[in-house]
Amino acid sequence: MNSQFNTSNHKRIKQVCLENIVKKFPGVLANDNVCFDVNAGEIHALLGENGAGKSTLMRQLYGLYHPDSGKILLNGVEQHFRYPQDAIQAGIGMIHQHFMLVPSLTVVENVALGLKSSKGPLLDLNDVEKRLMALSEQYHIQVDPKSYVWQLAVGEQQRVEILKALYRGAELLILDEPTAVLTPQEVVELFTTLRQMTIDGHALIFISHKLPEVIEISDRITVLRDGKVVGSCANENITKEKLATMMVGRPVILQYKKEPGQFGETKLSVENLFVVGDRKKDAIKNVSFEIRSGEILGLAGVSGNGQRELAEALAGLRPVRKGKIIINGKDVTKVAPDKRIQTGQSYIPEERMREGVIKDFSVAENFILEDHNHPPFSQGIFLNFHKIEETTREIVDEYNVKTPSIKTPIKNLSGGNIQKLVLARELSRKPNVLIAAQPTRGVDIGATEFIHQKLLEQRHTGTATLLISEDLDEIRALSDNIMVFYEGEIMGVLPVAEANLEKLGLMMAGAMG
Repeated sequence: MNSQFNTSNHKRIKQVCLENIVKKFPGVLANDNVCFDVNAGEIHALLGENGAGKSTLMRQLYGLYHPDSGKILLNGVEQHFRYPQDAIQAGIGMIHQHFMLVPSLTVVENVALGLKSSKGPLLDLNDVEKRLMALSEQYHIQVDPKSYVWQLAVGEQQRVEILKALYRGAELLILDEPTAVLTPQEVVELFTTLRQMTIDGHALIFISHKLPEVIEISDRITVLRDGKVVGSCANENITKEKLATMMVGRPVILQYKKEPGQFGETKLSVENLFVVGDRKKDAIKNVSFEIRSGEILGLAGVSGNGQRELAEALAGLRPVRKGKIIINGKDVTKVAPDKRIQTGQSYIPEERMREGVIKDFSVAENFILEDHNHPPFSQGIFLNFHKIEETTREIVDEYNVKTPSIKTPIKNLSGGNIQKLVLARELSRKPNVLIAAQPTRGVDIGATEFIHQKLLEQRHTGTATLLISEDLDEIRALSDNIMVFYEGEIMGVLPVAEANLEKLGLMMAGAMG
């Protein structure tokens, strides 16, 4: 990077080495003698399932955690980062999955925030803006410096984060799941920027669970499993299948054999739906669609375009301002959630810890949460504890939920196992309508494979499923038809065979309907 933009006094980073890093938490060995390095001019991808130790390792490099043992070396010199500010001063930047921007400030104000002004007590925002525009041109990052952050799309906010790190002199950039909320076109733009950064001598660490993207963008790949490095290789002739096997420790099914759909009668019908969002404006605007028995309808869209509000309205958790929701021929628009369950609907919520489980309840208590007052789990006003324990054990075995006991508090389980229990509870009542909102978000590749197979089994048994996901690979792998949302409206519905990434990306950006 041109030295005029470098606000730090560090030397150019040629290499960063993490040597034999050990990090322990109570009852958990998060990093077990991990060795990892990255060189100027390369993109080194870091892969692993949830809990493999990726984020813990990077947080030590960024000064958020401190190693119990091992060394962090920059250009061969050992470093001791007490705080992130120490890492920033050394030329290390981190783009977090959840952006660290102030919505009420402009782009240029966010970039200048926390830095000393060249004019003493006076602001030097004009100087900052000039330097910012030069950086934008150098790295092909288009953003209006005078825009307020709250006005920006998710992809634009990410560009601001990258510019902010570059402005502060970042030579090494850690990117944590950087494509999770981007459209395909925004991913292409991001990769163009990342390649330009490597040409200019930056070192990049790319953390992602999307194997095709890792293969496309990285020079080297390191895989962690259970806190240990299980493999590190150059990105030459590597396959998704090999990487998935390294991550999980066994072969993983990445391509599903999906039989042609056998669709029956309409099970879920939505007519001219309007739903008010948290900002007191319509988040869902005149939406109509239907799902038939045996059909998976995928709902694609960039986060924040009405998907959450639609799911909550269908589940009875958010009131409908106007329009109708019909399940199995019955108007349930104003019906309470428990009554919707009785009509044959199940709901896998987006926020499993907030809406899916009670974290201090046991595995068994969470399993019967919605059915505790119905046979066979109750006899009159009394719970049938024998039947509850027997059924929960069967379900835990069938869904491979890893738990010390069915009496273990659910908060002690991993995210993937909590999600599998929620899935088990919702599918065990054999629903004919299933609302699955982000069913694999934050779930590792092994649990994702299991959940996908269960959703396809439901399709085969005739369930009508609305699959809401921001993962286009997931949507395209499981859906029969794909509906695209933009700002609370349907941009179109496509058969999965016609839904290529370019077309979906344009629809998700509101450029094609």
